[in-house]
Order: sequence, then C-alpha cells, then structure tokens
Amino acid sequence: MSALIERQSGARHSIAIETTDAAHYAATRRRLSAAQRRWLSDSGFAATAGSFALLSDPAGKLVRVLAGVDPRDPLSALAALPCSLPEANYHLAAESVLTDPALAALGWALGAYQFNRYRQPKRAPARLAVTAAELQQLAPLVEATAQVRDLVNTPTEEMGPRHLADAIKQLGKTHKAKVREWVGDDLLKANFPTIHAVGRASHRAPRLIELSWGKADDPKLVVIGKGVCFDTGGLDLKSSDGMRWMKKDMGGAAHAIALAGLIMQAKLPVRLTLLVPAVENSVAGNAMRPGEVITTRAGHTVEIDNTDAEGRLVLCDALAYGAEQQPELMVDFATLTGAARVALGPDLPALFANDDGIAAALLAAGRTVNDPLWQLPLWRPYRRMLDSYLADFANAGASRHAGRSPRRCIWNAACPTACHGRSWTPLPGTTPIARAGRAAAKRWVCAPYLRFCKAATCADARRAWGCFIA
Repeated sequence: MSALIERQSGARHSIAIETTDAAHYAATRRRLSAAQRRWLSDSGFAATAGSFALLSDPAGKLVRVLAGVDPRDPLSALAALPCSLPEANYHLAAESVLTDPALAALGWALGAYQFNRYRQPKRAPARLAVTAAELQQLAPLVEATAQVRDLVNTPTEEMGPRHLADAIKQLGKTHKAKVREWVGDDLLKANFPTIHAVGRASHRAPRLIELSWGKADDPKLVVIGKGVCFDTGGLDLKSSDGMRWMKKDMGGAAHAIALAGLIMQAKLPVRLTLLVPAVENSVAGNAMRPGEVITTRAGHTVEIDNTDAEGRLVLCDALAYGAEQQPELMVDFATLTGAARVALGPDLPALFANDDGIAAALLAAGRTVNDPLWQLPLWRPYRRMLDSYLADFANAGASRHAGRSPRRCIWNAACPTACHGRSWTPLPGTTPIARAGRAAAKRWVCAPYLRFCKAATCADARRAWGCFIA
C-alpha cells in the first residue's frame, strides 16, 4: 500500500495531477500560465491517453502534472504513472475529468506493483494521496491483488502444493477459519482419485485443502481454485515454449485464495468453503498414462486421452465434493487451455455459468468495476466430442473445435446429480506477470465476484441468493 497514502491538510506537500482529454484540453490550457502553455506546445503534449507532462512554476519547481486519459477507462488512467513520475507525493486535482477518483486511485496502486522477492526494486513508486475513506476502501483490494500476483510470480520451487496449503492455513489463522487437508494416499482413502492421479508422479505429494468459515445459517458459497503448481504436460509432454510459464498454472488457486480472504475480511453473510486441489503434473514411472481409465469421485469413468488435460481432472473431484455440500452458489477459477485466450485475448476472461441470472449479475458487476468478463456457452451437444469407446467419457478429444466449451462439459457430466438445481460459475483465473502500464491495472477478476457477493448477500440474504438459483 506504499503507493497510496492518506491525504492530510497542512501535512506533506503534494503535487496536483490534473487528468484531461482531447475534448477538455483547451479548457485545461486556459488555466495555465503563458510559459506553461508554451512548454506544452513545444513538447507536443496533446492529452492523448497514456501521455503526461510535467509543469513547473517560474522558479523551476514541479507544481503540476497533466495526464492524458480516456475517461471511459478510469481503472487504467493512472496505472503507468507511479513508476514514471518523479518520486514524490501527488493528489488528483479537482479539475480532473475522471468522475471516479477511487477507481483511478485503485489503478494507480495496481500499476505500482513490483515483485521484488529475488531482486532489488529499480525504484520506489510515486505516492498518491487519497482520503481516509478511500484508503480504507481500497486497501483490501490492493493487498489481495498483490497476494494473487505474488503467488503467481513465485517460482514453483517455492510455490508447490505445500506452499499453497501454507498460504491457506495462514488465511485461516487470520480469520479464525477451519482448515483441513488430504495429502498423498489419503486422497484415495477419502475418494479423490483424479486429484491423486494427476499429482502422484511428483516428489511433492498432491493434496486437497479445504477452508471453512461463516455461520451455519448463512447461505452456502463454495469457491474453488485450480492449483496445478507446475504443469509439464505429463507423459504428453509440453514443448519448451509451452512449459516456460507453467508456474502460473496455479493462478486459479491464487484468485480463489485472495477472494476468500476478501470475503472473510468484509465479513459477508455467507457460509464459505474454499477448496484448492494442489498438485504438480510431473513425469515419472508412476505418472498417469494415455489410455488409462480413472473413476471420479462422482462414480464416472474417464479415459485419459491426453495427460496435459489435467486441470479438468483435478477440478472435477473438487467440484463433486463442493456440490455435495449443497451450496447456493459454486464458483471456480482455473487456467484451462489456450482456447479462451485465442478467442478473447489476454485482457478478457471467459465466463461460463449454468444460471443466466448469475451470469448477468457477474457481467454487470464486471462492467461496474471496469474489469469486464465475456460469457461463453456451455453447449451440451458438444459433450459428444468427449465420447470414449470404453469409458463414460474422455478428458479430451481429437476435435479442436469450440475451444473450452467441450472441456467444461466434463464438469457438468462429472457431478450432474449433486449439481442439479445449483448455480455453478466457472471462470479462468487470468494471471499476469508483473508489468507496468495499462495491463498492470487490469485483470484481477476477483473484483467483479466480490462486488457480486456483496450485492447478493444484502439484508435479506437468503432471498437475494434464492433469486439466482436455476
């Protein structure tokens, strides 16, 4: 939170940042001195989004910053400035064209993120002064986002299944939640066979971690995150390029952990269960093989068509277990296949839902916080693309058509009885490596979910949740 400070009258001097755009630039110039206007003309500043200009007083002291912005995208408006402006204290000027200063300040803080575990930071970020109310509102979001990024950026050597479990245990300790886990062969005893099958080849035992929190009479919410700490592809080995960034395959778990922390910190009236199946998909003599058949927790047989389609396997057992708890809503985050990125690019996460009301509420929440989602179909006829000649279905198929949709059909098929009448919303956990600028302020998809959870757990929580049940 060092990039945001509380603004106090009569305290440290801060420099005004005035945001403007092409439509308001002429009015902005009229408020400036002749020397400042001449400087802007000579420097070619035109108030285009992402540009900025430093303005000094007659003594040469920096007194104002003009920042070109797109008012339609307040979250990204200031994202590049913390590591571009001289290190100092700043505040948003009253004349700014941005109508949501809190959202702009959030973008500033997210853009200031740096991952410095293994090297010294190149510089300290500039600081933005905000009101005490804004600081209190933004601090949890900024800290949770940093947690997501830190977990994803940490190399697998120090972010394996046990480390994910440690993060959840720390979360439980902070919020007085109950945490338990099934490790190694205990997964088989507890009937989590697909989680065990994917992770058994690693020298670090697979596990399922469960966190429980909340009052017994509050509506039940299950949050699930895919925790594949590294994905070699298994015996269907990935290429070097395909394996390079597979430390981020636990990004869904990182999002789920951070969202669970936000829900507990906000004391939302829900009975929360967090589930993280944590594994490494490795190569060894006991690795699962193409052509094997595994019986899932729900009693379905799955033929292993491709060992690199492991995420849907670890999640299907977690989803079945979550559905057994009969939640009002079940949400999962996962990095699954590149098909969604091919279709939607890196900044727009795909959303799947079996309840159109839930989907509409989430899409609206995403638009409100400038973190949009895009709904893709759960088209049941594509289920036949996963037909197997010897099992109930396969974990992948020969067809490359329809990208994610057939893969998501596995989960609908994996626990149809337990999920009947329940709302389920899977969403890929997009996991950016730290970077400055526009993209650094975006792509933390817990924000729409937190806003949605707050809206759906208002005074009459049961009725509000009930209206979203399919």
